[in-house]
Order: sequence, then structure tokens, then C-alpha cells
Amino acid sequence: MTMAADAQRQFEAASPLFRLTHKIDELRAREFNRLDSGGNVYLDYTGGALYAESQVKRHADLLQHHVLGNPHSKSPASECATALVEETRRRVLTFFNACPDEYQVIFTANATHALKLVGESYPFGPGGTFLLTFDNHNSVNGIREYARTHGAGIMYVPVIPPEMRSTDAAIARALVEHAGSDGGHLFAYPAQSNFSGVQHPLEWIEAAHDRGWDVLVDAAAFAPTNLLDLARWRPDFVALSFYKMFGYPTGVGALIARMDALRKLHRPWFAGGTITVASVSADRHVLAPGAAAFEDGTVDYANIPAVQVGLDLIEQIGLDVIHDRVMCLTSWLLERLTALRHTNGQPLLTLYGPRTTRRRGGTIAMNFHDRGGLVIDHAAIEARAGEHGISLRTGCFCNPGAGELALGLSSDELRPCFGQPDHPMTYEGFRHCVAPKSSGAVRISLGLVSNFADAHAFVRFASEFQE
Repeated sequence: MTMAADAQRQFEAASPLFRLTHKIDELRAREFNRLDSGGNVYLDYTGGALYAESQVKRHADLLQHHVLGNPHSKSPASECATALVEETRRRVLTFFNACPDEYQVIFTANATHALKLVGESYPFGPGGTFLLTFDNHNSVNGIREYARTHGAGIMYVPVIPPEMRSTDAAIARALVEHAGSDGGHLFAYPAQSNFSGVQHPLEWIEAAHDRGWDVLVDAAAFAPTNLLDLARWRPDFVALSFYKMFGYPTGVGALIARMDALRKLHRPWFAGGTITVASVSADRHVLAPGAAAFEDGTVDYANIPAVQVGLDLIEQIGLDVIHDRVMCLTSWLLERLTALRHTNGQPLLTLYGPRTTRRRGGTIAMNFHDRGGLVIDHAAIEARAGEHGISLRTGCFCNPGAGELALGLSSDELRPCFGQPDHPMTYEGFRHCVAPKSSGAVRISLGLVSNFADAHAFVRFASEFQE
């Protein structure tokens, strides 16, 4: 028996829940054979999930057997495309257990586009506040520029290393201290961190609502392995990308919005597809009702039906089965990675985030250290991983707030890096500016068809850096 096989036998003996997820191994052999036949170890599910062969075939079959035209018409081809798009809308609401009388689905290019729609249209103004955690993707951080332009305040609540969580008390205090009746009050946070894997409490939604806030939840990293039950949690806005859930199609995301919250938004412009009528002579326009007012131009009617195919795949496996597998593998990885030591006892790795699977997902961020405790350049780790056929990610993962706190980069250290307007900052310049501290980390993430061999391959790879 090989070392890997023996390790898997011991793992499965200690993880009875994992044995109940073997239908994923069958699916991987049938639909994702390109992984193992090509010697690929895929550990970047937070960056993007992988698609099954049947998704592509079913979508191709649909395209080959339907005549689809631009939905902005009443022709037979247009009506066919419209019917498929609307059917997909309903399916998305059903998947997230969202009442169709309360929520609408706005199709977007991705989660970033969904977040931009909220940012540009939210009624920020003097006296208002944009409240967010340090742990947010840049697509959420960027909303602060809309708030700033309209005179609203911006407030960040820190996350605290090493767990990388914000305390309930700190959130409650911020919600009370910055509440108000004017200028719009929007609270934004990720259901799951794309940096550390921390799952922030969905209970914050109701706490914010009780104090008069609107709530924007970034579900891009959460939705692939966890059920977001909108009948239970009821945030005002949810942003997500479908390719992060099931790999295909790329270029389609959604803003799922409560109708009463949607009515608060005021678009700063109009475009084809967003209006009921517009006049040049009269200099007037009337926005279309509901979701249509936010879907600029023509929706991706050829690819949107593929979302239903992806949801079929998730439901065929069972989101709970995917979740259980990812948590079992994450627990094993956390235990093994934290145990790695150099011969002098120095830990090989610093992990950023929870060391257990309590309130966390399958994303693990870390840095490698030499036997003297110095950080090994994360870019060098990525290059060497590539030589082993391992796909992972390095950098700050478009989440600078979490990264800065995890890596111990203070505002006093960072401000000088941005202090030369005549010499625009490059990433290499930034890395040099914060040295000898690290400018980023190494991230692995588990997902749809991860298996024990993937996890074991990474631990074996990491152990090669032991001295």
C-alpha cells in the first residue's frame, strides 16, 4: 500500500461522514476525468469552480435545438429566449429559497457587476454611512467611492487575528453609533471570507435591520458549498457569480434583491433594455419596472439557461454532501498543516484564520517560513506548486483589508507606499515598500469535486520546504 493510500485509509476510518460523500468520487471519475488523467491538483475553487462535461454537452444540446433571438422583441425566437431566461430566474429563486413575491433576480456579468449596481444606485448622501468589515473583496470596498462622492461617511470594523473575525459586540456598536434616518445606511460584508475562509454570522442581517440599515451580503465564496436560505435570513441584496458555484457558464452572475430595497435604488443613467420609453425631444425617460431597470443592454440570453444546468448538477450531488466533504477535508488539512515543523522546531506555516472548522469554509490562507522564521516569497511557492501540477493562488486575493491585518501591515507602513502621485504604484513596488513583511499569502481552497488525493498532494508538497 502506498503512503497516500495508507493515509487515505486512516483518514476515512477517522471520518465516517466522508465515507457518505463517495458519490462525488463517482462523479469526478465520470465527469471530471480531465483532472486525474492530466495529473492536475486543483485547489483554487474560491477563484473558480470546475465544470462537468455534462454541463457543456447539455448546454450545447439546448443551443443546437432552439432558435434564440434577442429577448427585446415579440418574435418566436425572442419569445423562446425570454422564456428560458425567465425560467432561469425562477429557478435561482427556488434554489436560494427566496419568495418570488419578495425577491427578484437581476442577471449580471459577475458578482462584481452586481455589487457595482448597488453602489452606483444606492441613495448615499450627507448623514448616511457605508459600514463594512475590513474583510471584504475589493468589489465591495470600491462602493466606498460612491459613498464618498455623495457625502456619506465610511466606517470599517476590524477583524482580529489570528481568527480573522469581527466580534458581534463591535458590529452591534457600529450599527448603533452610525445609525441615522438620512443619507442612506448600507452595511456590507461577506458571508464567507475569500481570504481566510471565515464565515461571518448571518445573524448580523437581522441585527442591522433592527437598527434601520440595509444589508448587502457578498455570497460569492459562501454559495458554492453552503445553502443561503433567503426565506430565513432575508438580506436586502445578495451578490454572487455562478461560475464560482459550478464552473460554467462564466460571465453570468446575479444580484438577488428584495423588492422594497430595489425600489430605494436610483440608477444614475439609463440604457437599452432598462427603460419602458425614452425621448430625445422631450428629454425624458421612464425606467422599466423591477429587474429590467438594472439589466443594461441585452442579457446574455444564450448562456443564462446554462445556469439551470449547473443548478441541476449541484442538486444531483446535494449541497449538503458537497459541504460535508469540503469540511472533512478542510479539517484534515488544518490538522496536518499546523503540525509541519522544521527540524529545529520552527513552524513551517503561519495560517490566517480559524484552526478548526467551526464557522469557516474550505479556504485556507497561509505563508511558508524557512527554518529561521523568515517568510518565503509566495510567488516562489506558486511557481513551485505549478511544477507539481498544483493550481493554487497567491497574493492578497483582492481582499486588502483582511490581508493587511493578517500580515501585520499598519496604516503608518502603508501610507508612504501611496505617497508618490508622479510615480504610480506597481505591485512589485508595493512588495518592495512593505518588505521585509510579506505583501500576500498562499491560498488553497476546496470545492465541488475535491478529493483526499488533492489534500494529500498539497501536504506532501508543503513538506518539501521543511529543513
